[in-house]
Amino acid sequence: MLLAIDIGNTNAVLGIYDGDTLVDHLRLESRHSSTRDEYAAVLAVMLQQRNIQLDRIHAAIIGSVVPALTEIFETVCERLFGVEPLTVGPGIRTGMKMQIENPREVGADRIVNAVAAFEQARGCAIVVDFGTATTFDVVSVRGDYLGGVIVPGVGISADALASRTAKLPRVEIARPKSVIGRTTVQAIQSGLVFGYVALIEGLVHRISEQMSAKPRVIATGGLASLIARETDVIDDVVEFLTLDGLRMVWLRNKERRPAVTVRRGRH
Repeated sequence: MLLAIDIGNTNAVLGIYDGDTLVDHLRLESRHSSTRDEYAAVLAVMLQQRNIQLDRIHAAIIGSVVPALTEIFETVCERLFGVEPLTVGPGIRTGMKMQIENPREVGADRIVNAVAAFEQARGCAIVVDFGTATTFDVVSVRGDYLGGVIVPGVGISADALASRTAKLPRVEIARPKSVIGRTTVQAIQSGLVFGYVALIEGLVHRISEQMSAKPRVIATGGLASLIARETDVIDDVVEFLTLDGLRMVWLRNKERRPAVTVRRGRH
């Protein structure tokens, strides 16, 4: 089995693959204060609860946008599974040509999202990832990575309203009954939901105007389903697009990277 680890700013999402099939997934909070021992203990218990034996994990791949946690999870893989994980970064084969000024600036999650989106669309695509930041990643009809757009995520916007104003409360991110809010809570929810719908539609339209063919728009991330229900510009919602991209990148590097087994308890 392959363990795919997507370390984001808010959560780390882990997928267990048996071949091409996602058998199960786990979600851990991305806490900088947690130690290797704490993450290893929690992960071991979660896998045990799902009846997944540690020795069934024969390989691992990590995509991380949190450098402080990357090394921690690399060590956890060595301790629990006895394998040295492949970490997405410079020198990793993605099969995608990067048509941007500095490829090193692009987060691992955005790269693997683009890889998975091209495989699904079999042509040009726009990936909208509703994470801590909302990101747009653009893939050409030939499968080249063209760049993208980054805006503050819905959660960040909600937190900013509550923390930077005296009277506006924190609210649940949910669809209100009407665009015109009849209460303060409804008005904020309208701005967060319908405001982001308008943002998605506007940016997809502007990006599409610069592309040679009509792109397939694929959404992923925690709020993808909520936003997708309110617009017709999103073609597909793929919950585990990032994990699928990690699996694909691991396969593309499997043949040229010898299997590395690490004795458990090394650290």
